[in-house]
Amino acid sequence: MNFKPYTREKPDHGCDQRGVNSLGISIKEASEKLGLPAHTIRYYEKEGLLPFLQRDGHGNRIFGEKDLESISLMNCFRATGLPVATLKQMVDLTLQGDSTIPQRAAILRDYKMDLERQQQELDRAFAIVNMKLSKYDLLEQGQLAPQDRMGL
Repeated sequence: MNFKPYTREKPDHGCDQRGVNSLGISIKEASEKLGLPAHTIRYYEKEGLLPFLQRDGHGNRIFGEKDLESISLMNCFRATGLPVATLKQMVDLTLQGDSTIPQRAAILRDYKMDLERQQQELDRAFAIVNMKLSKYDLLEQGQLAPQDRMGL
């Protein structure tokens, strides 16, 4: 295989890399290493999120370490709800070079604020669930007055 590795710097993102250390692997192997279905990886490519992905002489995708790191990062972002369109915007800006770093950082700062709002909503939901569970515990123990039994 004639795999040409990236010249980009390795991203520092802290997502689980699952021991990705080899170059030139198939989509099946990439799928197994990342714990993602192959169709998800193909979708990312179709959407333009893997612009540096190489192919062998038969047209088969060849995944290098940087590809797997990028896919892992994208999947990490997708798991938190970042839209594919925003990922595509980030990829397009990355392709334009370092002059777009402020724009990319602004996108992530905005998204971080969205995540913080979501976290606050989840924290409130957890508090309510915990309160209801405590109430159910009291009900099961027969320690709750009839007037306090309203609700779910």
